[in-house]
This record gives sequence, C-alpha cells and structure tokens, in this order.
Amino acid sequence: MDALSDTISAIRLTSSAFLDAHFGAPWCIQSQITPEDCAPFGPMPKQIIAYHYVASGCLFLDLDGDESIEVGAGEVVLIPRNDRHTLGSAPRLKPELIDHLIQPPDGVKPATLQIGGSGARAHIICGFMGCEIPDNPLLSALPRVLRIKTNDGAGGPWLRDSFQRAAEEFGLGGIGSSTVLGKLAELLFVEAVRRYLVTLPLDQTGWLAGLRDPKIGRALAMLHSEPGRAWTADELAGAVDMSRSAFSERFSGFVEMPPMRYLSHWRLQLAAVRLRESPRAIAQIAYEVGYESEAAFSRAFKQAFGITPGKWRRYESGRAPSK
Repeated sequence: MDALSDTISAIRLTSSAFLDAHFGAPWCIQSQITPEDCAPFGPMPKQIIAYHYVASGCLFLDLDGDESIEVGAGEVVLIPRNDRHTLGSAPRLKPELIDHLIQPPDGVKPATLQIGGSGARAHIICGFMGCEIPDNPLLSALPRVLRIKTNDGAGGPWLRDSFQRAAEEFGLGGIGSSTVLGKLAELLFVEAVRRYLVTLPLDQTGWLAGLRDPKIGRALAMLHSEPGRAWTADELAGAVDMSRSAFSERFSGFVEMPPMRYLSHWRLQLAAVRLRESPRAIAQIAYEVGYESEAAFSRAFKQAFGITPGKWRRYESGRAPSK
C-alpha cells in the first residue's frame, strides 16, 4: 500500500446520516455536528467530517472568511474538520433557529426538518464520518471544504443511482439506509481526497504535497510500510539519494515536522488502532510499532493521547458502535 492508502485505512471511519431536510427558498440554517447529532449512533468521535448530500435542488455553503460555494443536485460537500458553516438558498443569508423545528427520529424514520418559503425546493441529507484517532495527518492536511459529484468518474452512474436510492429510502425509514449513505459518503471522501491531491499547485507544501514529491513521497511510503523498523534519518536520506541535512530540511518543509518525529507520531496512530481492534498484549503492540519497551511506549502514548494505552483500550471497547 502507498502512504495515502495506509493513512486512510488507519482513520477507521465510522459514518451515518442523521437528518432528512426539505427546504423552500428563501432559507438558511447554521450547521455543525454536535454530540446530540451523534447520540443515536454512540459518543461523539474525536474528529468529525460533516457532509451534506444534495438529493435535489441546490444550496450555498458559507464558511467564515471563504467565498460562498454553490452545491447542486447529485453533489456531496464535505467539511473535514467540522467547522461551523451555514447552508442557504442564496449566499450570506441570515440563518434561522431550527432546534425547535427538527422532528426527532421515531424509531423508523430519521430526524426530519422542513423549513423555508414557497420558492425553489431543495432536499438535503446531512451526515457525518467520525474518527477516534486524533491528529491524523490526512485530516489535518485537507482544506476546509471538499466537494464532489456522485456521477463523476468511471463508476459515476452507479454511485449516483445508489446515492439517490439510498436517500429516498432514508426518508422513508428504510432498514440500513443510513449506513448505506454513510458508506457511500466514505467512498466519495476517498475519491475527493485523490482528486484534491492532483490539483495541488507545484509549490504547495504540507503532508499531501509531500506524498506527490518523488523523494519525500518515497520516504513516507517506506516509513508507512515498515513502521516498526529502527529507522534513522541517515538511512532514509540514503534510500532517497539525498544528504541527511538536505533530506531533513525537505521533509520538514513538506510534512512540517522532522522525519523521526513524524515516525513517532505515525507509530502512535497505528498503536491506537491496534489497541482498539486487537486483543494482543500491550507489550506486543508496542514492539510491533517500533518501541523497545512497554514503559517507553506507555509514556509516549499518554503524552500524545492524554491517557495510558490500557485506559484507551478499555474506553474504546466500551464505546457503542457508530452505525
């Protein structure tokens, strides 16, 4: 696997749709995923990607300091870091209070919202993707907004039809429709990331730009393929035919941290996933990700996550599944 695939795999997204919304122009609402939105699916994840699927009509998305984005029918717009934003029938409208208008799920149908005037209609499905691993390099490197059309690409017609059918079933309370929409959104998220990577300017820096760089991309791939190996900066530099000083400077310029610190960060990301998903002993997991002792691993893990590996494992095993 390449470093991008490794990092996406380590995110271990959980996903679900939670609101079936119908609007009539003029309309405008403020949106941000909250613990209440996540409650039917489990505790609020540590990192959240909000998404909105426009089943019909269109919307304008506004984020503070950014230009309004028009999103049409068949498009999905993703907010990778769950920034507060507004959705409306036109740019820069004043949002209405909607908490008292949302009808909670009734055990069959999802939460619903109907608001607005008698103008152009819009049908929007709101959902989220969650991740329990903090500071994932991919999520930190993404822009504030990603958008993608469900009918783009070789499998576009199938994805568009699948989204549309799942959206219709979701509004009727179809069994599993929320999970289907979430998994389809995950597919689009991966595709949106791949397309964004292609569009990065040649002088762009950051983790994603580093993947595209022949030298740094190769070094990242090696670190991800053998995270437990006792890598040194000298060894990595030699493997990509660079001097240590030039390599360290170039790596830090893209990834915004030295190579050995990045390796430590990635090892802890992997360890967190394995603690949650594997019954193996903590000492064994520590060894697998490159730590010579359980004590050293526990110190590093607590510094990064705020709790010990054992407490992390117990906490994660007690969480309700987000499905």
